[in-house]
Amino acid sequence: MSSIVLLGSTGSIGVNTLIVAKRYDIQIEALVAGKSIDLLNKQIAEHKPKYVAIANASDREKVQHKHVFCGAEGIIELLEHTSSPLIVNSLVGYAGLAPTLKSIELGRKVALANKESLVVAGEFIDMSKIVPIDSEHFGLWYLMGERPFSKLYVTASGGALRDWDIADMQKATFSQALKHPNWSMGAKITIDSATMTNKLFELLEAKWLFGTSNIDAVIEKKSIIHALAEFNDGSTTAHFAGVDMKLPIAFALRGKVEEEILPPVNLLEIGALEFLPIQAERYPIWEIKQHLLDNPHLGVVVNAANEEAILKFEKDQCDFFGMGKMVLDAYHMFEHVQARDIKEIIQIDKEVRAYVK
Repeated sequence: MSSIVLLGSTGSIGVNTLIVAKRYDIQIEALVAGKSIDLLNKQIAEHKPKYVAIANASDREKVQHKHVFCGAEGIIELLEHTSSPLIVNSLVGYAGLAPTLKSIELGRKVALANKESLVVAGEFIDMSKIVPIDSEHFGLWYLMGERPFSKLYVTASGGALRDWDIADMQKATFSQALKHPNWSMGAKITIDSATMTNKLFELLEAKWLFGTSNIDAVIEKKSIIHALAEFNDGSTTAHFAGVDMKLPIAFALRGKVEEEILPPVNLLEIGALEFLPIQAERYPIWEIKQHLLDNPHLGVVVNAANEEAILKFEKDQCDFFGMGKMVLDAYHMFEHVQARDIKEIIQIDKEVRAYVK
């Protein structure tokens, strides 16, 4: 891979992608960031991209670059100007969908860390163009090889409130739900981790990526095992790795990795491992897990309702469990919708958001 376009350069995946790209002498043709302009300027100075895009036109003057695109339309325009064979999409939320579709339309491969693209529109996306960066899907891919499998598992940390009493969870604040025990990520993904929506999304992504509904998730609090594959012969294998995204990123950028990217896992340091079930009374969203896997076109409903519910929780307009109630309410309200194309996906997304608001 000689050059890449990086969408979401200032988030944790973006920062790690730049470290991996530098290590393997991969050029950065374009950088796309949101509002972290200071960090973006440092990245521009170091990686010298041809093009840059940012979220808000009001920040344009602060960006130290002569080719700056702005807003959602700006990202699409930037993609049209580039020629890199690989687009790394680590944008957060629904905003990542249009760039995924555009990249594929332009004939590029997409190294995908934007969960919402597949959750919202998996049936309209050519999976042969997608390389997953999520540690769980990378783990599954790594384990499966060509062997026939019977069931796939991803693991969940349990999120920031996993050890709280259920009665106390009701009173949890936005900032408490952001205190993840195992890592530091952006606000949306950390809240999604606390509600288990993140894991529901990963099951849906895995369904599209690997063509199966026979998939489940369990809690593994140490986040050392990322995925397990159960094979037709009755054996199960697990993917152990440290909590570091550089390994899946290196595979996505290079296709193969033959040297040490992470320090190997020290089994004696880990000690005991424990697997726990995900229970709907603690994670209400889990009620619809099987129905959603059987009706994956409803991912657009869950995603739109969830993004609006998080905004309400952040503004103190609902409690922690209120988010799940809003999502489940919208899910049952829109249970019978089914988009026939991307235009209808966009329409359903708007209707669901209006309903939740």
